[in-house]
Amino acid sequence: MPELPEVEALVHHLRENAVGRTVHRVDVASLQVLKTFDPPWTALHGQEVVAAHRHGKHLDLEVADGLHLVVHLARAGWLRWADTMSAPPPKQGRGPLALRVHLGPPGQGPGFDLTEAGTKKGLAAWIVRDPRSIASIARLGPDALGITRTQLEDLFAKRTERLKTSLTDQSLIAGIGNAYSDEIMHMARLSPYATTGKLDEEQLDHLHEAMLTTLTDAVARSVGQDAARLKGEKRSGLRVHARTGLPCPVCGDTVREVSFADKAFQYCPTCQTGGKPLADRRLSRLLK
Repeated sequence: MPELPEVEALVHHLRENAVGRTVHRVDVASLQVLKTFDPPWTALHGQEVVAAHRHGKHLDLEVADGLHLVVHLARAGWLRWADTMSAPPPKQGRGPLALRVHLGPPGQGPGFDLTEAGTKKGLAAWIVRDPRSIASIARLGPDALGITRTQLEDLFAKRTERLKTSLTDQSLIAGIGNAYSDEIMHMARLSPYATTGKLDEEQLDHLHEAMLTTLTDAVARSVGQDAARLKGEKRSGLRVHARTGLPCPVCGDTVREVSFADKAFQYCPTCQTGGKPLADRRLSRLLK
């Protein structure tokens, strides 16, 4: 799933390449991607792009008359930029393409596609006058890149859920997903199963520092990269996430995994849990 650093890099790319251009045409290849119907997507036609913003993991393209095309890429969505877009409108319901934005005469100018791999569709696009009218933006907590140590302590006070759950709760902290939460906890040397509200002062210090360092470094690696290379750049910077069975780059212990029905997280026992593997209920059931 694209998280804060990747979305920030895509927004940077749009600021550099889309702002100042005019939306000549929007092609909708999958009607289910549109979560609003008024204003229609044709209201973007002829409008100059004036800004690009990020709200947590949402991407926001603003045009001259105050309209916003807001996108959440979900788990398998992506933005694919091209210097020349195909002129014929795409056929609906075929392949990964969901929406195409022409920022020049079709067939002559640049633009981008919003695509989504797989059969489980979550990619969402809204056309609104106020991004805060979108429920998933209205509920966002403070942005993970700007949160202070005091804010973090206040947000986590008296919470009883596991740290992994808190870090990925967008209403608490905006922008962190499955991958970077694993990286942050590994750098802070904290267990994913630690109780959020029971972290002591030193642990909160380490967590806050790890959050800012991990995300800032990831943004620095990602911004300026071609959109097509961002996924590879993300993978190259990960220390534990998606590295099950490989050695921890800090201590050399084997990176372990805990699996759930539709996702998994990775951690290092030596660095994070005192050398003790965490219970993996799905694996336990398979061994019975």
